Amino acid sequence: MADLIAEIQALEAKAASAIAAAADTEALQNVTQEFTGKKGALTHVMKQLGSLTPEQRGEVGKAANIFKARLEELLAAKEAVLAEARFASLAETEFVDLSVTPGEYAAIASGATHSGHVHPIAQTQKKLEEIFTSMGFSIVDGPQVEDDYHNFGALNFTDDHPARDMQDTFYTVTKHLLRTHTSSVQIRALEKMKPPIRIIAPGRVFRYEEVDASHEHTFYQMEGMIIDRKVSVGNLLHLMQTLLSEVFSKGVEVRLRPGYFPFVEPGFELDMKCLVCNGTGCPVCKHSGWVEVLPCGLVHPNVIQKAGLSPEEWQGAAFGLGLNRLVMMQHGIEDIRHFMAGKLDFLRQF
Repeated sequence: MADLIAEIQALEAKAASAIAAAADTEALQNVTQEFTGKKGALTHVMKQLGSLTPEQRGEVGKAANIFKARLEELLAAKEAVLAEARFASLAETEFVDLSVTPGEYAAIASGATHSGHVHPIAQTQKKLEEIFTSMGFSIVDGPQVEDDYHNFGALNFTDDHPARDMQDTFYTVTKHLLRTHTSSVQIRALEKMKPPIRIIAPGRVFRYEEVDASHEHTFYQMEGMIIDRKVSVGNLLHLMQTLLSEVFSKGVEVRLRPGYFPFVEPGFELDMKCLVCNGTGCPVCKHSGWVEVLPCGLVHPNVIQKAGLSPEEWQGAAFGLGLNRLVMMQHGIEDIRHFMAGKLDFLRQF
C-alpha cells in the first residue's frame, strides 16, 4: 500500500512539472491523457488495488482523489496563464480584416490596392439629408428593434386594427419586433422635442414578405415630419415637389391619389412616373408606368394627442421616402435585390 501511495505522489510531482512546461493547450491535453486517461499512469496504479485489503484500497483511493484534484487545479491555473498570453498577442498574431476578400489580400501585398466608395443608397441618403437640413430639418434616429407601442400603438394602430395586417412583421421571442417603418421615430421625437418640429429619420426597416424585383425584406426609408401651428396639404405638396426636383435635378411627373395610413388623416400616395421604363411598364413599376415613392399625409390628431399636445393648437404633416426605390429611379436599376446581393460589379458602377 505504501508503495502505491508513494507512486501516486511521484506522479503528482511529475505531472506538475509537465504542466509547468506546457507551451499550449494541446500540451495540456497530452498531460491529462498521460496521467489520468484510460491508459494513463494513474489507471495503471489503480489496477493493482486487487491485492489490497478494503482498508488499504480506501487509503490508496484517497491518495488518487487528492492527486486528481491537484491535477485539475494545476491545469486550470495553467490554462488561465496561456489564455492571457494568447489574447495579449492576438492583435499581432491573428488579426484578420473582415472587410477584405482573400483575393484582395494578394492585391494589397503587391501594392495594387483599390479605394472603396460609398454605397448608392448611402449616397442618396446623404444628398437628401443635405436637402432637408438646408430647409431647417433636424436628423434624428431610433432603434431598429422596437416595441409594439412605438411601432404601432402610438401611431393610431389599435390592438385589433386591420391595418396591422398591412405590414408583415418580424417578431422576437421577447415580444419586440424589427421596425416595419421609420415612422416609429416620429413618436420618439415627439416624446423628447418641443414643437415646432421639423425632422427627418433615415434608417433600415424590415418586412416579412416575399422578395421580388420591387420588394425586399430589408430596405431603407426616410421618414419626415413637420409639427407647427398651421400645416396644410398645400405645404406638404410643395415640400414634396421641391424635394423630388432637387433629387433628380429636373422636373418629374407625379400624381397624388388617396391612401390609407392609420397615423395620417387625410393620407395620400404620391407616385412618380417610372424612370426605368419612362412610363411604358416594367417589373419595377409592376407594368403600371408609376412607382410609389412618397406615402404622406397630415398627422392624425390622435397621434398628436398621444404625444401630449393639443390637436387644436398643433398640426402636422408626415411623409415616408423609400430610399431603395428612389435610387432605382435615379440610376435606372431594374431589380431591388441588387442592393443586398454583394455584387462588386454592380456596386462599382456608383
